[in-house]
Formats: sequence, structure tokens, C-alpha cells
Amino acid sequence: MQEKKDTKAQFQSVLAQCRKLFVDKMKDYGPAWRILRTPSITDQIFIKVKRIRTIQTTNERLVDEGIEPEFIGIVNYATMGVIQLQLGVVDQPDLTSEEATALFDKVTNEAYELMNRKNHDYDEAWRDMRVSSITDLIMSKVLRTKSIEDHGGKTLVSEGLDANYYDMINYAVFALILLGE
Repeated sequence: MQEKKDTKAQFQSVLAQCRKLFVDKMKDYGPAWRILRTPSITDQIFIKVKRIRTIQTTNERLVDEGIEPEFIGIVNYATMGVIQLQLGVVDQPDLTSEEATALFDKVTNEAYELMNRKNHDYDEAWRDMRVSSITDLIMSKVLRTKSIEDHGGKTLVSEGLDANYYDMINYAVFALILLGE
């Protein structure tokens, strides 16, 4: 019998790792990301998922970093994207590091709660997926987001930008869990 994994604890552990990098980068750069428009954030996520796909496809890399830091970057940029959608874009950073971290915690907690609901309904189907398939799903979410942004954020029947960012967060966390097992 296969041992039941503690998804909630693993998810929180990965989020703590992402949070640590977010906080450390805030010490280096402050909340400079607050000036980024959401299409710029989406493009940053696109760059990261594109690199992951290239490494997965070619198994070659010229920069001595694996794919884990890229998945962490996806979590953090998608979290910033949700914050930007909620607060709007500014011309100058307007948050303290503490305020930005509190917003990071709020958004990642919302992502965690969403994961719990979906994970229950889908019976942890992601555990039987390949990391490459999760990468493709993130790329699909990025391309959907770009399309919605190109249409002024309007959709006819689809979920909005925030839902796609939340899904990117959760899929990237799932990939990091699988890579760590």
C-alpha cells in the first residue's frame, strides 16, 4: 500500500521556501515590482516557464541553475500579479517590505485554500502527473493570461486573470513538491 503523502504540510513547506526568497529579494530591491504592469509580470512568468520547458526538452542548460528556482519564481511572480490586480499599478513603490510580505502571505494563503478545495475534488490527481505536464499546464495558463490581457482583461465565459495566476501558483507548488520527492 502506498504511503499517503501530507499534501498540506508539503504545500506549506514549499510556500515557506518561496516566501523566504520573496523576503530576501525585498531586502535587496524593496518593492520595486510594484511598478510592473500585469502584462510585464505575465511575461516574466512566460520567460521562466519557457526556460523550464527548454531544459526539460533538451536536458541542457548553459546557466548553472536547475528548474526549481524557476518554479519558485513562478510562484512569486504570480503572487505579485494577484497583488497588482488587487491594488493596481503605481509609478513608485508604495509599500513597506512588511506590507508587501503581508500581502504575499494573504495571496498565498488564498492559493492554499483554493488548492485544498480543488485537491479534494480532484483526489490529488496531480500526484500522478509528470512535472513536464505540469509545466505545460502552467504555459497554457500563461498563454491564456496573455490573451485575456490583450483583450483588456475581459472574458466572455472564462475565469479572469486572478484565477489564472492562482492556478500558476498552485501548479508550480505541485511541481516543486514532486521534484522534492
